[in-house]
Amino acid sequence: MTLVSKCTEADLAEEMPTFPMGTPTLPGLPRETVFRSLPEALDYAATGCTGLNFYSGHLDLVETLPYRDLRRAAISLARKLRTRGLHRGDRVALVADTSSDFVTAFAACQYGGLIAVPLPLPLAFGGRDGYIAQIRQMAEGAGISAMIAPEWVAPWSEEAMAGLDLAFHGTVGGLSEEAEAPGPLPVAEPGDLSYLQFSSGSTRTPAGIAIAHRALMSNARAIIEHGLALRPGDRCVSWLPFYHDMGLVGFLLTPIIAQISVDYMATRDFARRPLNWLRLIDRNHGTISYSPSFGYDLCAKRVAGGRLLQADLHSWRVAGIGGDMIRPHVLEQFHHAFAPLGFSASAFVPSYGLAESTLAVSFGMPQGGTRVDRVDSMQLEFRQCAVPAVNGGVRVREFVVCGRVLPGHAVEVRGETGALLEERRVGRVFVRGPSLMSGYDRRPEETAASLDAEGWLDTGDLGYMIGDELVITGRAKELIIINGRNLWPQDLEYTAEQVDGLRPGDIAAFSIENRETHEEQVVVLVQCRASDPSVRQDLAQAVAAALGKTHGIGALVVPVPNNALPMTTSGKLRRSNARKAFLAGEFTPEAPR
Repeated sequence: MTLVSKCTEADLAEEMPTFPMGTPTLPGLPRETVFRSLPEALDYAATGCTGLNFYSGHLDLVETLPYRDLRRAAISLARKLRTRGLHRGDRVALVADTSSDFVTAFAACQYGGLIAVPLPLPLAFGGRDGYIAQIRQMAEGAGISAMIAPEWVAPWSEEAMAGLDLAFHGTVGGLSEEAEAPGPLPVAEPGDLSYLQFSSGSTRTPAGIAIAHRALMSNARAIIEHGLALRPGDRCVSWLPFYHDMGLVGFLLTPIIAQISVDYMATRDFARRPLNWLRLIDRNHGTISYSPSFGYDLCAKRVAGGRLLQADLHSWRVAGIGGDMIRPHVLEQFHHAFAPLGFSASAFVPSYGLAESTLAVSFGMPQGGTRVDRVDSMQLEFRQCAVPAVNGGVRVREFVVCGRVLPGHAVEVRGETGALLEERRVGRVFVRGPSLMSGYDRRPEETAASLDAEGWLDTGDLGYMIGDELVITGRAKELIIINGRNLWPQDLEYTAEQVDGLRPGDIAAFSIENRETHEEQVVVLVQCRASDPSVRQDLAQAVAAALGKTHGIGALVVPVPNNALPMTTSGKLRRSNARKAFLAGEFTPEAPR
């Protein structure tokens, strides 16, 4: 296929000194959103001037990747992977570093008819053994045929992949001298799988969410045209990891499909210097950037002590919030801190989504700001009804309204019997539409349990409707979300069970909201057979250390009496009842000796 670029080399040479941000903001071609596949979308984006730009922790521009260069490099790499013996439908694991190498490898998979399998990076504060075990499980579960990782992860990935029969394991640079296989590359069809998405916090036996080109194109187009209502001159800024659906789909694949330039800083650099996120928005006049609530919280806390930030945030028109429960007070604090720099509260765009629906399900109105629904807490807890709170002594819960469902999609809130609930009744949230996953990869039983014959997906989340707008209240799946990371309680319990003296059934893990900080706190109840306080505290410390090493989290570990954890008649842990007992004061932390 021959493409004629609408942006010549001379154009770029002229523009680059004028655009210190890297690739220009204006694409130099009419925006298109209707494509059959990601390669087709990149083919079109490559005829313009826009692309991707990668910044260091000190905001030095270290890599610029125009879409036309990405297309050229991806096609070349796809041919080299074919030379290595990879064929259409093979799976390729990609450790998702924030770099042009990951982006090129992901795009190469699309052109080569291969299925990309993004894997997480090691946590700066996590354990080597836990990471190696995690990516090994993901690789085996996905049935990969090749593995590509950045050089700095290579020692860990080599250990993780030991013994697997792979056609290739190495870096993108390691294929630089490889010959390119001749002949035409496969043409991606809408029904072909594009990638497998694992959540950032895996289960003990992780399952990949299979996303086809058709679903990706549908979700991206709805985001572009309706969710964000993109305008000429929009430019994205992101620190979100590429192994998470919001980072991968929201700020890599959708910008390619929309022909938008993006400026990236690595997630680890954001964690060290969060205010550089805002400086990058200022420097390049970014208009669209997203974060879970904790990102806004982290920035607000950095300036709470009077620390000054030199930045102009007037350009930021879409400050998206998603990825975890949205905390209204966090957004209020962020606005209070940065309104003097030009940030407008109307820029907040709350949204709801999940990887099983590619990414997005609903969006608040652009420029509509945050709308908070204040409900009677007692009515919510005892009647599962979100009754608007009235003045005068009523305990109040606040929930952020996540907006209207994307066109072509539908949401239902159902009760325990499966019946459709009326407005403001809390129940399980079900979604249907063209963006849904093909299924859980190689897990037909799990797919059938979540996705019915009529195309309705049980999201595992709880919520209610206000007219045609969705409100999320919690997670029926018992998923624990800490600082944007998804943690399954079963994972934490399994890790704790490895501590000497503990066995399956001795541990219950869940999260609560810390009343002082309003942040999620992991609590782990541990049945202890010893009565000696020193032994009990040693056990609690050992469990806390194991959780920190394996998962990189801090947890409140509370020893409880033997056989104290609630069980079903069949011997299964009743985790929600354990949480209720803790909140009711039946289990209390012991004072340090």
